[in-house]
Amino acid sequence: MKETISKLKKFVSTSDQIVAFTGAGFSAESGISTFRGAGGLWSKYDPSIYADVNRFREDPSYYWSFFRDERYPVIKRAKPNEGHFALVELEKRGKLYRVITQNIDGLHQVAGSSDVIELHGNTRKIFCLSCDRVYSMDEAYRLLQEDLPPRCSCGGVLKPGTVLFGEPLPQAALDMAMLAVRNCDMFLVLGSSLVVYPAASMPRIAKKSGAVLVIVNIDPTPLDDMADLVINESASKVLSRLI
Repeated sequence: MKETISKLKKFVSTSDQIVAFTGAGFSAESGISTFRGAGGLWSKYDPSIYADVNRFREDPSYYWSFFRDERYPVIKRAKPNEGHFALVELEKRGKLYRVITQNIDGLHQVAGSSDVIELHGNTRKIFCLSCDRVYSMDEAYRLLQEDLPPRCSCGGVLKPGTVLFGEPLPQAALDMAMLAVRNCDMFLVLGSSLVVYPAASMPRIAKKSGAVLVIVNIDPTPLDDMADLVINESASKVLSRLI
């Protein structure tokens, strides 16, 4: 492990346009359950019922009951972990160019990262489908105590600011992410299994554009063979030793 960390430090020392790409495993260390795999949220909640945009349009109460009982309590008490703060430190040192995240918990911003591209949105932001008024997660939760689904003062139904199944990724976020991927000199994967597309194509694009590719994930990924360095360890532990 010591030799591996030394190699990672060398890559970081020669890079000043690092893009960090974070997945569910990164937030798992803050107590937020992953969605896939044994014990993941989708093993308990069928995503075609609780997180599908067409089902949401038919009956949003399914999603909002899931938010009330599962998502809100977990995200409300979650705190940034060592990995989040390590990325903030890399940004302060002028090494980190962008954070691209698949996560929807907003913990990068809570930790202090200033340039975060959220591919799947942010569950802390809620908006009205009728008038576009924006509510905080706490405000939506309070409204849930009165009505299921929660409604805006105009009477419109509230929707989470996250990408549901059946919805496209926000084009602006995707465009910014692809620009960062093509311009980075190091692409650092942290806690992602690299199976969800189009995000999983980003390491390939970065590598083809000349970037060093480092993958830090507890389990192997489909792209390990093309990486310059693979570390099968928790992302927060690795980053805490890097700083």
